[in-house]
Amino acid sequence: MTVDQLNPEPLWEQLASIIAARIKAGDYQPRQVLPSEAHLQQEHGVSRGTVRRAVQALGERGWTVTIQGRGTFVADRENWPES
Repeated sequence: MTVDQLNPEPLWEQLASIIAARIKAGDYQPRQVLPSEAHLQQEHGVSRGTVRRAVQALGERGWTVTIQGRGTFVADRENWPES
Protein backbone atom coordinates (compact mmCIF):
# COMPACT_ATOMS: atom_id res chain seq x y z
CA MET A 1 0.00 0.00 0.00
CA THR A 2 1.46 3.36 -1.01
CA VAL A 3 0.36 6.87 -1.89
CA ASP A 4 -1.36 7.55 -5.21
CA GLN A 5 0.11 10.62 -6.88
CA LEU A 6 -3.03 11.00 -9.03
CA ASN A 7 -5.46 10.90 -6.09
CA PRO A 8 -6.80 14.40 -5.27
CA GLU A 9 -6.47 13.68 -1.52
CA PRO A 10 -3.30 15.34 -0.15
CA LEU A 11 -0.28 13.02 -0.10
CA TRP A 12 0.31 13.58 3.62
CA GLU A 13 -3.28 12.54 4.35
CA GLN A 14 -2.90 9.39 2.25
CA LEU A 15 0.35 8.54 4.03
CA ALA A 16 -1.17 9.14 7.47
CA SER A 17 -4.05 6.81 6.54
CA ILE A 18 -1.63 4.14 5.35
CA ILE A 19 0.41 4.28 8.55
CA ALA A 20 -2.74 4.27 10.73
CA ALA A 21 -4.00 1.21 8.85
CA ARG A 22 -0.67 -0.53 9.44
CA ILE A 23 -0.91 0.28 13.14
CA LYS A 24 -4.45 -1.15 13.31
CA ALA A 25 -3.32 -4.25 11.39
CA GLY A 26 -0.54 -4.87 13.91
CA ASP A 27 2.37 -4.15 11.57
CA TYR A 28 3.49 -1.56 14.14
CA GLN A 29 2.90 -2.51 17.76
CA PRO A 30 2.14 -0.11 20.64
CA ARG A 31 5.33 1.51 21.98
CA GLN A 32 7.26 0.43 18.88
CA VAL A 33 9.25 3.14 17.16
CA LEU A 34 8.01 4.06 13.68
CA PRO A 35 10.43 3.82 10.76
CA SER A 36 12.57 6.91 10.22
CA GLU A 37 11.41 9.82 8.09
CA ALA A 38 14.04 8.87 5.51
CA HIS A 39 12.76 5.29 5.37
CA LEU A 40 9.12 6.36 4.99
CA GLN A 41 10.14 8.93 2.38
CA GLN A 42 11.94 6.32 0.31
CA GLU A 43 9.31 3.61 0.81
CA HIS A 44 6.44 5.82 -0.37
CA GLY A 45 8.22 8.09 -2.85
CA VAL A 46 7.23 11.32 -1.14
CA SER A 47 9.06 14.37 0.18
CA ARG A 48 10.37 14.75 3.72
CA GLY A 49 7.79 17.48 4.31
CA THR A 50 5.00 15.10 3.35
CA VAL A 51 6.28 12.51 5.83
CA ARG A 52 6.60 15.11 8.58
CA ARG A 53 3.05 16.37 8.03
CA ALA A 54 1.68 12.82 8.04
CA VAL A 55 3.51 11.96 11.28
CA GLN A 56 2.31 15.23 12.84
CA ALA A 57 -1.29 14.37 11.90
CA LEU A 58 -0.93 10.89 13.41
CA GLY A 59 0.21 12.45 16.67
CA GLU A 60 -2.64 14.96 16.67
CA ARG A 61 -5.10 12.10 16.19
CA GLY A 62 -3.64 9.97 18.98
CA TRP A 63 -1.97 7.24 16.92
CA THR A 64 1.60 8.19 17.82
CA VAL A 65 3.69 9.94 20.44
CA THR A 66 6.89 11.80 19.52
CA ILE A 67 9.66 12.12 22.08
CA GLN A 68 12.30 14.64 21.09
CA GLY A 69 15.67 12.98 20.64
CA ARG A 70 14.19 9.47 20.76
CA GLY A 71 11.73 9.18 17.87
CA THR A 72 8.06 8.65 17.15
CA PHE A 73 6.37 5.70 18.82
CA VAL A 74 3.02 4.01 18.35
CA ALA A 75 0.70 5.13 21.14
CA ASP A 76 -0.85 2.67 23.57
CA ARG A 77 -4.13 1.21 22.25
CA GLU A 78 -6.28 3.09 24.76
CA ASN A 79 -5.11 6.37 23.17
CA TRP A 80 -6.04 5.36 19.61
CA PRO A 81 -8.96 7.20 18.05
CA GLU A 82 -12.27 5.44 17.66
CA SER A 83 -12.66 4.17 14.12
